[in-house]
Amino acid sequence: MKIETKRQFKDELYAQFARIGKALSNPHRLELLELLAQGERTVEDLASEANLPIANASQHLQVLRAAQLVGVRRDGLYAYYRLSDERVFRVWQALRDLGEIQLAEVNRLVQSFLQDRGPLKSITTSELLEHMEAGDVVILDVRPELEYQSGHILEARSIPIDELETRLGELPRDQEIIAYCRGPYCVFADEAVTLLQKHGYRARRLVEGLPDWQGLNLPVESMMEKNE
Repeated sequence: MKIETKRQFKDELYAQFARIGKALSNPHRLELLELLAQGERTVEDLASEANLPIANASQHLQVLRAAQLVGVRRDGLYAYYRLSDERVFRVWQALRDLGEIQLAEVNRLVQSFLQDRGPLKSITTSELLEHMEAGDVVILDVRPELEYQSGHILEARSIPIDELETRLGELPRDQEIIAYCRGPYCVFADEAVTLLQKHGYRARRLVEGLPDWQGLNLPVESMMEKNE
Protein backbone atom coordinates (compact mmCIF):
# COMPACT_ATOMS: atom_id res chain seq x y z
CA MET A 1 0.00 0.00 0.00
CA LYS A 2 1.43 3.34 -1.07
CA ILE A 3 0.83 6.31 1.25
CA GLU A 4 0.59 9.51 -0.78
CA THR A 5 1.06 12.22 1.85
CA LYS A 6 2.51 12.80 5.29
CA ARG A 7 -0.98 13.70 6.51
CA GLN A 8 -2.37 10.39 5.28
CA PHE A 9 0.48 8.55 6.98
CA LYS A 10 -0.22 10.22 10.32
CA ASP A 11 -3.98 9.73 10.07
CA GLU A 12 -3.60 6.02 9.35
CA LEU A 13 -0.86 5.53 11.95
CA TYR A 14 -2.80 7.13 14.81
CA ALA A 15 -5.94 5.30 13.74
CA GLN A 16 -4.11 2.04 14.38
CA PHE A 17 -3.02 3.15 17.85
CA ALA A 18 -6.60 4.27 18.51
CA ARG A 19 -7.75 0.67 18.04
CA ILE A 20 -6.10 -0.15 21.35
CA GLY A 21 -7.70 2.84 23.05
CA LYS A 22 -11.13 1.84 21.77
CA ALA A 23 -10.67 -1.71 23.00
CA LEU A 24 -9.74 -0.42 26.45
CA SER A 25 -12.63 2.04 26.66
CA ASN A 26 -14.98 -0.30 28.50
CA PRO A 27 -14.91 -1.13 32.23
CA HIS A 28 -15.78 -4.80 31.68
CA ARG A 29 -12.89 -5.24 29.26
CA LEU A 30 -10.47 -3.65 31.74
CA GLU A 31 -11.62 -6.10 34.40
CA LEU A 32 -11.20 -9.01 31.99
CA LEU A 33 -7.63 -7.91 31.30
CA GLU A 34 -6.88 -7.81 35.02
CA LEU A 35 -8.32 -11.30 35.42
CA LEU A 36 -6.28 -12.58 32.49
CA ALA A 37 -3.17 -11.10 34.08
CA GLN A 38 -3.61 -13.84 36.70
CA GLY A 39 -3.35 -16.55 34.04
CA GLU A 40 -5.11 -18.27 31.17
CA ARG A 41 -8.88 -18.64 31.61
CA THR A 42 -11.92 -19.98 29.76
CA VAL A 43 -14.76 -17.72 28.71
CA GLU A 44 -16.95 -19.42 31.30
CA ASP A 45 -14.47 -18.73 34.13
CA LEU A 46 -14.05 -15.12 33.09
CA ALA A 47 -17.79 -14.57 32.82
CA SER A 48 -18.30 -15.99 36.31
CA GLU A 49 -15.53 -13.90 37.89
CA ALA A 50 -16.68 -10.69 36.16
CA ASN A 51 -20.38 -11.40 36.80
CA LEU A 52 -21.20 -11.25 33.10
CA PRO A 53 -23.39 -13.42 30.87
CA ILE A 54 -21.16 -15.77 28.88
CA ALA A 55 -22.29 -14.23 25.60
CA ASN A 56 -21.35 -10.73 26.79
CA ALA A 57 -17.96 -11.88 28.08
CA SER A 58 -17.29 -13.55 24.73
CA GLN A 59 -18.17 -10.35 22.84
CA HIS A 60 -15.80 -8.29 25.00
CA LEU A 61 -13.04 -10.84 24.48
CA GLN A 62 -13.52 -10.67 20.72
CA VAL A 63 -13.03 -6.88 20.84
CA LEU A 64 -9.83 -7.35 22.84
CA ARG A 65 -8.66 -10.03 20.45
CA ALA A 66 -9.34 -7.83 17.41
CA ALA A 67 -7.00 -5.24 18.96
CA GLN A 68 -4.37 -7.97 19.50
CA LEU A 69 -4.54 -7.56 23.28
CA VAL A 70 -5.52 -11.16 24.01
CA GLY A 71 -4.85 -14.49 22.35
CA VAL A 72 -6.84 -17.71 22.39
CA ARG A 73 -6.20 -21.41 22.11
CA ARG A 74 -8.83 -24.10 21.71
CA ASP A 75 -8.95 -27.42 23.50
CA GLY A 76 -11.96 -29.44 22.47
CA LEU A 77 -15.10 -27.47 23.24
CA TYR A 78 -13.28 -24.87 25.33
CA ALA A 79 -11.54 -21.66 24.33
CA TYR A 80 -8.75 -20.51 26.65
CA TYR A 81 -7.87 -16.82 26.60
CA ARG A 82 -4.63 -15.19 27.72
CA LEU A 83 -2.91 -11.82 27.45
CA SER A 84 -1.11 -11.65 24.13
CA ASP A 85 1.97 -10.05 25.67
CA GLU A 86 3.20 -9.08 29.15
CA ARG A 87 3.17 -5.47 27.98
CA VAL A 88 -0.64 -5.59 27.87
CA PHE A 89 -0.67 -5.77 31.67
CA ARG A 90 1.77 -2.88 31.83
CA VAL A 91 -0.67 -0.75 29.80
CA TRP A 92 -3.44 -1.51 32.30
CA GLN A 93 -1.03 -0.91 35.19
CA ALA A 94 -0.06 2.50 33.76
CA LEU A 95 -3.72 3.39 33.21
CA ARG A 96 -4.52 2.34 36.78
CA ASP A 97 -1.66 4.37 38.23
CA LEU A 98 -2.53 7.43 36.14
CA GLY A 99 -6.15 7.21 37.22
CA GLU A 100 -5.14 7.14 40.87
CA ILE A 101 -3.08 10.31 40.39
CA GLN A 102 -5.34 12.28 38.08
CA LEU A 103 -8.90 11.23 38.97
CA ALA A 104 -10.16 12.23 42.40
CA GLU A 105 -13.14 9.93 41.91
CA VAL A 106 -10.85 6.89 41.85
CA ASN A 107 -9.45 7.73 45.28
CA ARG A 108 -12.92 8.52 46.60
CA LEU A 109 -14.22 5.13 45.47
CA VAL A 110 -11.21 3.27 46.87
CA GLN A 111 -11.38 5.05 50.21
CA SER A 112 -15.13 4.55 50.44
CA PHE A 113 -15.14 0.84 49.65
CA LEU A 114 -11.80 -0.08 51.20
CA GLN A 115 -12.11 2.14 54.27
CA ASP A 116 -11.60 -0.84 56.57
CA ARG A 117 -7.99 -1.16 55.37
CA GLY A 118 -6.90 1.39 57.97
CA PRO A 119 -6.33 -1.12 60.81
CA LEU A 120 -4.75 -3.66 58.46
CA LYS A 121 -0.99 -3.79 58.33
CA SER A 122 0.55 -3.92 54.88
CA ILE A 123 3.94 -4.72 53.42
CA THR A 124 5.58 -3.59 50.18
CA THR A 125 7.34 -5.76 47.64
CA SER A 126 10.78 -4.53 48.68
CA GLU A 127 10.04 -5.28 52.34
CA LEU A 128 8.76 -8.74 51.50
CA LEU A 129 11.93 -9.51 49.55
CA GLU A 130 13.98 -8.74 52.66
CA HIS A 131 11.85 -11.09 54.74
CA MET A 132 12.09 -13.81 52.09
CA GLU A 133 15.87 -13.46 52.22
CA ALA A 134 15.72 -13.91 56.00
CA GLY A 135 13.25 -16.79 55.71
CA ASP A 136 11.09 -15.52 58.56
CA VAL A 137 7.66 -15.26 56.87
CA VAL A 138 5.09 -17.55 55.29
CA ILE A 139 3.69 -16.26 51.99
CA LEU A 140 0.02 -17.07 51.48
CA ASP A 141 -1.73 -16.92 48.11
CA VAL A 142 -5.47 -16.54 48.75
CA ARG A 143 -6.58 -16.39 45.11
CA PRO A 144 -8.55 -19.28 43.54
CA GLU A 145 -6.52 -22.46 43.09
CA LEU A 146 -6.55 -22.17 39.30
CA GLU A 147 -4.84 -18.79 39.47
CA TYR A 148 -2.26 -20.13 41.90
CA GLN A 149 -1.47 -22.99 39.52
CA SER A 150 -1.03 -20.55 36.62
CA GLY A 151 1.60 -18.63 38.54
CA HIS A 152 2.47 -17.63 42.10
CA ILE A 153 5.22 -16.06 44.17
CA LEU A 154 8.02 -18.55 44.71
CA GLU A 155 7.45 -20.66 47.87
CA ALA A 156 3.94 -19.28 48.38
CA ARG A 157 1.32 -21.61 49.85
CA SER A 158 -2.16 -21.79 48.34
CA ILE A 159 -5.25 -21.51 50.51
CA PRO A 160 -8.12 -19.82 48.64
CA ILE A 161 -9.92 -17.24 50.75
CA ASP A 162 -13.15 -19.25 50.88
CA GLU A 163 -11.24 -22.21 52.41
CA LEU A 164 -9.01 -20.29 54.79
CA GLU A 165 -11.10 -20.50 57.95
CA THR A 166 -11.35 -24.28 57.79
CA ARG A 167 -7.62 -24.69 56.97
CA LEU A 168 -6.06 -22.37 59.55
CA GLY A 169 -4.41 -25.37 61.19
CA GLU A 170 -2.10 -25.69 58.16
CA LEU A 171 -0.40 -22.38 59.02
CA PRO A 172 2.34 -22.01 61.64
CA ARG A 173 1.72 -19.67 64.56
CA ASP A 174 5.38 -18.86 65.15
CA GLN A 175 5.87 -17.02 61.83
CA GLU A 176 4.27 -13.95 60.32
CA ILE A 177 1.83 -14.61 57.46
CA ILE A 178 1.97 -12.39 54.37
CA ALA A 179 -1.21 -12.70 52.29
CA TYR A 180 -1.50 -11.54 48.71
CA CYS A 181 -4.08 -11.69 45.94
CA ARG A 182 -4.74 -10.20 42.49
CA GLY A 183 -3.81 -6.57 42.94
CA PRO A 184 -4.44 -3.35 44.85
CA TYR A 185 -8.22 -3.45 44.37
CA CYS A 186 -8.64 -7.12 45.28
CA VAL A 187 -10.01 -7.65 48.81
CA PHE A 188 -9.12 -11.34 49.23
CA ALA A 189 -5.90 -10.45 51.07
CA ASP A 190 -7.74 -7.95 53.27
CA GLU A 191 -10.25 -10.61 54.26
CA ALA A 192 -7.46 -13.10 54.91
CA VAL A 193 -5.50 -10.74 57.19
CA THR A 194 -8.65 -9.83 59.13
CA LEU A 195 -9.44 -13.51 59.66
CA LEU A 196 -5.88 -14.43 60.60
CA GLN A 197 -5.57 -11.60 63.10
CA LYS A 198 -8.91 -12.57 64.62
CA HIS A 199 -7.48 -16.02 65.31
CA GLY A 200 -4.29 -14.71 66.84
CA TYR A 201 -1.92 -14.89 63.88
CA ARG A 202 0.54 -12.16 62.99
CA ALA A 203 -0.45 -11.21 59.46
CA ARG A 204 -0.03 -8.49 56.88
CA ARG A 205 -1.22 -7.97 53.30
CA LEU A 206 1.08 -7.41 50.36
CA VAL A 207 0.22 -4.08 48.74
CA GLU A 208 0.88 -5.34 45.20
CA GLY A 209 -0.69 -8.32 43.45
CA LEU A 210 0.86 -11.23 41.60
CA PRO A 211 0.93 -9.49 38.17
CA ASP A 212 2.74 -6.48 39.67
CA TRP A 213 5.27 -8.83 41.28
CA GLN A 214 5.74 -10.69 38.02
CA GLY A 215 6.11 -7.40 36.13
CA LEU A 216 9.19 -6.65 38.25
CA ASN A 217 10.77 -9.92 37.05
CA LEU A 218 10.69 -11.33 40.56
CA PRO A 219 10.64 -15.12 41.08
CA VAL A 220 7.37 -16.77 40.05
CA GLU A 221 6.54 -20.45 39.91
CA SER A 222 3.90 -22.15 37.76
CA MET A 223 2.30 -25.51 38.47
CA MET A 224 1.22 -25.67 34.82
CA GLU A 225 4.86 -25.70 33.68
CA LYS A 226 5.69 -28.44 36.20
CA ASN A 227 2.90 -30.62 34.88
CA GLU A 228 3.91 -30.31 31.23
